[in-house]
Amino acid sequence: MPNKHQPCIQIWDINILLTVATMAPQRRPQYTQENIDQQLQQIHLLDPSSSSENLEQLGPIIKQIHANRQQEAYLRNLQALIATKDSEIEQICTDNYQEFISSASTLFTVKSYTNNLRDKITTLDASVSQVGRGLVEKKRTLLQSKKTAAKLDEAIDTLQACLKVLDVVNRIGELIKEGKYWSALRSLEDIQSLPSNSLSQTPFYQHLLSSLPSLRIQIQNAVTASMKQWLLEIRNVSGLVGKLALEAMDYRTRKWRSRREKDPMLRLSRVGSAVEMVIQERSDINVLDSEKLKVDFTPLYQCIHIYTTLDSIDDLRRSYQADRKAQSDLILPDPLPLASLPNLTQEICGFFIIESHVLETTGNFRSEREVEELWEALVARLASAVNVSLANETDPDSFLRVKECLIGFVTTLESYSYATQSLHSLILTLFEKYAGLLENQFSRRFDGIFLEDDHLPMQVTIPSERDSVLAVVWLDPSEQEDLSKSGLPLSLPWSQGFFLCCQDIRNFIQKFYHFVDGVSQHHGNIDELLNKSLDKLLANHISSSISKCLSNTSTLSQVVQIVSNLEHFEVACSELERSLTSLRSTQRGGAIRLSSSSFANTITRALNRVTGLITSKLDDFFDLAEYDWTPQSREDTPSMYLYELINWLTTIVDSLVIKEVYKDEAYRGAVGYIAECLMNFMIGPDVPAMNENAVSNILVDTEFLEGELTRIGRDHLSSVFAELHSMSSVILNDAVQDYLVPQVRQTTYSVIRPKRLQTLLEKLTRYGSSRRDAQSRERGDRRRKEAEAVGRVFPGENR
Repeated sequence: MPNKHQPCIQIWDINILLTVATMAPQRRPQYTQENIDQQLQQIHLLDPSSSSENLEQLGPIIKQIHANRQQEAYLRNLQALIATKDSEIEQICTDNYQEFISSASTLFTVKSYTNNLRDKITTLDASVSQVGRGLVEKKRTLLQSKKTAAKLDEAIDTLQACLKVLDVVNRIGELIKEGKYWSALRSLEDIQSLPSNSLSQTPFYQHLLSSLPSLRIQIQNAVTASMKQWLLEIRNVSGLVGKLALEAMDYRTRKWRSRREKDPMLRLSRVGSAVEMVIQERSDINVLDSEKLKVDFTPLYQCIHIYTTLDSIDDLRRSYQADRKAQSDLILPDPLPLASLPNLTQEICGFFIIESHVLETTGNFRSEREVEELWEALVARLASAVNVSLANETDPDSFLRVKECLIGFVTTLESYSYATQSLHSLILTLFEKYAGLLENQFSRRFDGIFLEDDHLPMQVTIPSERDSVLAVVWLDPSEQEDLSKSGLPLSLPWSQGFFLCCQDIRNFIQKFYHFVDGVSQHHGNIDELLNKSLDKLLANHISSSISKCLSNTSTLSQVVQIVSNLEHFEVACSELERSLTSLRSTQRGGAIRLSSSSFANTITRALNRVTGLITSKLDDFFDLAEYDWTPQSREDTPSMYLYELINWLTTIVDSLVIKEVYKDEAYRGAVGYIAECLMNFMIGPDVPAMNENAVSNILVDTEFLEGELTRIGRDHLSSVFAELHSMSSVILNDAVQDYLVPQVRQTTYSVIRPKRLQTLLEKLTRYGSSRRDAQSRERGDRRRKEAEAVGRVFPGENR
């Protein structure tokens, strides 16, 4: 219901505003009636139902009146409006007077009731206030208790959170002790990544966060200690790892060797070759995870994982390399005992098998170059230590044992892709020394064989003995077949020395190639070295020893046996060449070429020795010769000693067990010596003078010898008597003048040496000069002139 007193209030407010407006300067701009009515209308249109005085809306109107200086005009119009409104109010009051009176009475009644109610309310308020103050105190106490409880709850929650964190920290220590380093590190990360809460702002939590780096270091130190312990453990098992790997490779090698022996097509392939890897069923044994040994790499992997997480992997890599370098340095002692080499190679092998596994399974943790540095350094020290240990060694078997140890080591590590060129070079260096020692060892044996050899044919009595001997010596196939079919007992065409030499040569070759078995490089060098060693043994020791024996042997049968031995050594060289060339062709080696020239030279010496022994016996016959160098007549029959000489010579030479060509050489030497002896009678100083009858008798003896040579089928040897025969015919036919004719001399008497003819003529001259009869002296003078003519025509020719 609208308030009836509202217009009066508004009019009052307007009067105040108008009073304020009259205080403005009295400048009066001109306004139309329309403008004034419009502004009054704005005042009139104020919302009469509003409970506020709406001064904010009157303000602009008053301001505008003041600004326009129309205060009086506005006041007049306002007075008119007020009068109008008063009339309206008075009319309204007149029309509603009774209702107003009734309302006023009602208001007084309400007022009395209100006063009573106010008193009651005051009384009640005092009572309620007294009760409320007690409640307020209780409420205040209750609120304080709740705050205390809330703080206690918060403290409990904080303590529980602290306990949880402390439990995690304590659990980290337990995880470290249990070796669960990754879980401990994850727990640290969990602590660091806790969500923000009341605990996050506590000094305890800040202190805990500040201690996390030390916990990380503790974890790092613990995992490092675990890895160090693991390094110590694998150092202790490296020898077993290497032993298992070497045993596996040895089994693989023996298996492949057996297969190669069955299939000749595979002889060119070695263990580890592509052919072997394709053909042979692979059953590789993981020596790091087998029934006999299991190597756990977890500590290393865990350490790598922790260091990677802590972004310190480079530190671990350097530390690991330094530790492994130190361990590798401790493997080889100084000096190196050769007896411990197998154990040391096992340990080195195991060391690098473990390194190979680490390289393959740890990603970028290990680089190939780091492992190669360890490998190259250790191999260099191993090679140096082996060379030093073998520097004063004279037993070839020691070198062989070292090689056997190294070759398995090399083959095993080749399968793990390690570079072994330097080790192969070491083996070849050892091989050269081994070959030299082996050569010295067998050279002494060969020298001893010939010192003890009796140079008599070797005898065999049973088939097994014969077969074993024929299996050792090298013979021409046809001769071997003939001997194998010969009856027993059998006298072999060589002495015990030849058999023993062949036996030792086979042993030498076997030991020689035993060393290079499994060595895949430098076949040419090995063949060349074998070639030189065999040549040296054959020439400097076998042939040379035989040559020394010749000088000390005076028995013809023994010398002949030496010749037979030398013949068989020549054949053995050829057969040995073919055998070795065939053997090396299966191993991609070169051909072997043995020099048998030393045996040929020694055979020549032996044949000369045979000739020397024969000629020494011939000297005995010539000592029995009783020539008359100035006979009065010529003989028609040869000298008697020549019959015995020819019989002895043919018997002896034909009984020699040597090649026919060597027999012929013996005959040639003997006949040549006989010719020289006869020639020496004619021109030598032992016979100062002779006559033509003596020359004729020597010619008869010469013709007898030529006839005997024809009889025994060796007439081609008669050529040795050509000069003797021709020179005798020149003297006996008085053909010296014909001899002085160059054309005749070159065609008929070319074999006669002028000096010899001159010497014979001088002997004939001395005989003639010694005679007293004129005819003889005349013949002597003629021979002197002929001798001088021969000497003048041919000064120094063939002298």
